[in-house]
Amino acid sequence: MTPDLGQKICLVAGASRGVGRGIARALGEAGATVVVTARSSETGPRTEQRAESIEDTSREVDAAGGEGHHYLCDHTSERAVDALVHWTLRRFGRIDVAVSSVWGGNEGYDGERYPDGTGWGTPFWRRSAEPFAEFARVGPYPGLLLARAVAPAMIAAGSGLIALVSFGTEEGYLGDVYYDLAKATTNRLAFAFGEELRPHGVTALALSPGFVRTERVCDLGQGALATESALYAGRALAALAADPDVIARSGRVIHAGDIAAEYGFTDADGTQPARFRIKP
Repeated sequence: MTPDLGQKICLVAGASRGVGRGIARALGEAGATVVVTARSSETGPRTEQRAESIEDTSREVDAAGGEGHHYLCDHTSERAVDALVHWTLRRFGRIDVAVSSVWGGNEGYDGERYPDGTGWGTPFWRRSAEPFAEFARVGPYPGLLLARAVAPAMIAAGSGLIALVSFGTEEGYLGDVYYDLAKATTNRLAFAFGEELRPHGVTALALSPGFVRTERVCDLGQGALATESALYAGRALAALAADPDVIARSGRVIHAGDIAAEYGFTDADGTQPARFRIKP
C-alpha cells in the first residue's frame, strides 16, 4: 500500500533529475507537500545544458497526487541553502523530511572519460588528486549543508527525517577511488548525524539505491544494464518517512532493495529488485 504522507512537508535537494526526481515523485504519490530544489530551471541556467528542470519535477509531484513547489538553489553554497530552508519554514512552518540527492561528480563524464582525461577506475597514482575535491564539494558537502540548516527546526519539533542519497560501501570497493571516498564520506556523515540527532528524536540515515536508470545512464546507452528506476529509491524513502519507528534505523545505510520486501513496495514496473551488490 502507498504510505500516507498527506500531512508531511518534504524538501528534496538535487531533484531536477535522477534519484532526486524519483524521490520527489514518490513522496508526491504518498500525498506529501514537496519542495524540489536544484540548479536547473526553466527560467535560468541548467547544468550541462540538460533539458530537465525543477519545474518539471514539481509538475510530476502534482501529477502523482502531492503538492509540488520549486526553488532554485545552489546546494554547494551555505548561504543559499540557509536561505532555502528559511523560505521553506516561513512558508510551511516546518520541515518533516529533508533529502539530499545532490551529486555532480559525473558532470562532464562521457561514459569513458572525465574532463581531466582520466577514466573510471584509473589508479590513484596515475591521476591528479584535484578531482576528489570536486567530488566532495558536489556530494558530501551539500548533504552537510542541508542537514545543518534543517536540524535546528527538527530538533525544536522533536522529530524529523534527514536522508542522504549515497551508495553502500560496507561490502567492498566501488571501483573508483574518488567515487568510493565520496560515498563513504556521505555514509559516515549519516552515521555521525544519527549519533548527534537521535537524542533529540530526529532520524538521519543514508539511502542506497542500486544501478538506477537515470536520464544520464540512458543517455550513455546503459539503460538496459540498470537494475531499477529512480522511483524505487523514492518509494523506499516514502516508506521510511511514514514509519513511526524509523529512528531505530538512524545512522545506518539503508538499501532500497532490502526494505522493499519488508515494506511491500515495488518498482514502477511491478518488480521488486533485490539489493544491488558490487561484483568482486
